Amino acid sequence: MARNVETDEITGVETTGHEWDGIKELDNPMPRWWLMVFYASILFSVLWWILYPSWPTGSGYLKGVLGSNQRVELEERMVKARAGQAVWLERIAAADTVTMLADPELRQFAIAGGGVAFKDNCAPCHALGGAGQLQYPVLADDEWLWGGTLEDIELTIRHGIRSGTEEGRDSMMPAFGADGLLETAQIRDVAQHVLALGGREADPAAAERGAVVFEENCAACHGERGEGMAMMGAPALDDAIWLYGGSAAEIAAQISRPRHGMMPAWQGRLEDETIKMLTVYVHSLGGGQ
Repeated sequence: MARNVETDEITGVETTGHEWDGIKELDNPMPRWWLMVFYASILFSVLWWILYPSWPTGSGYLKGVLGSNQRVELEERMVKARAGQAVWLERIAAADTVTMLADPELRQFAIAGGGVAFKDNCAPCHALGGAGQLQYPVLADDEWLWGGTLEDIELTIRHGIRSGTEEGRDSMMPAFGADGLLETAQIRDVAQHVLALGGREADPAAAERGAVVFEENCAACHGERGEGMAMMGAPALDDAIWLYGGSAAEIAAQISRPRHGMMPAWQGRLEDETIKMLTVYVHSLGGGQ
């Protein structure tokens, strides 16, 4: 189909034959500066292909005249970085976490290094800065399932929780409903008592009945006042911190068929110095005891 090419009366330039709503497109040449930049970019790309690694081949890739390899360059930078950190890592290897916390220079280095390790290994569950998420506990407050001292934190990081290791922390809450240990009405009453322990609105009569059931079945781990017991990994029930929800229905569900979290053992996965730095970092988040 032939285009309707004509010469514009005002500019004297031929049109392209395209017209929209009476507006005709002029067939002006591209600006010289634009063409120069375009041709220069083509020449630059050819030069780049020659100097640096570029096109794949059957047995590898074109390595370029300069032989540049960013992986090798990264390794070289990492070697230099490790050399610069060596003196600090040697001091950390020879110290315990209490000594590290008391030494301002070691503490600063450990918090920086532990922060990086935390982002790489811990933040996917505990969130950045230990803010916690979903059913993963907050590490930036002063409530600890297994204790918040340096020793407690290091043990948890090294050996994990319900990780299947011999030295790992382990505890199991009975399934009071699923295993028929308590009746449904008793579970509802205990849930009301737990709400009352935290100063929340509860059915007074049900909470009173639940207090008796709680004393007989729950206080041994969670404490008489629901204050929790770190040595058992039993959470406090008298605060507003809940891993699996704090409504009456959610509390009852946890009593009936409890969910149990799991944390891997990091000893053997991370270097000893990294675990110590992680310990100091987590302790510094604001809730270390």
